[in-house]
Amino acid sequence: MKYRVHVVRDAEEDMLDIWKYVVLSGSPGNAEDLLDEFERAITSLENMPERGHIPPELRRVNVHAYREIHVKVYRIIYQITGADIFVHCILDGRRDIQDLLQERLLRTPRLSG
Repeated sequence: MKYRVHVVRDAEEDMLDIWKYVVLSGSPGNAEDLLDEFERAITSLENMPERGHIPPELRRVNVHAYREIHVKVYRIIYQITGADIFVHCILDGRRDIQDLLQERLLRTPRLSG
């Protein structure tokens, strides 16, 4: 079964913020490569979304609706809803993920337009 992947606006903004940070760090080529890796990882969810695992921070609070895959140090958090995949955020795994997720999950998700 092929799933439809939707990237919510927050996740798009995450990618842009990460890209800007890497560019400003003096590595525009690395920034482009990283965006390509994000896009490949997100697109790959069309075929095998179940391969991701439940983020441990969410499992601890008994939230099992979200999964994650990794690209380098970044965590792509998504949700499977029927035949649709919703990518909610892309977070730096070196940061306090529990606080970031709590902040995000309390906001209303926005689909990109």
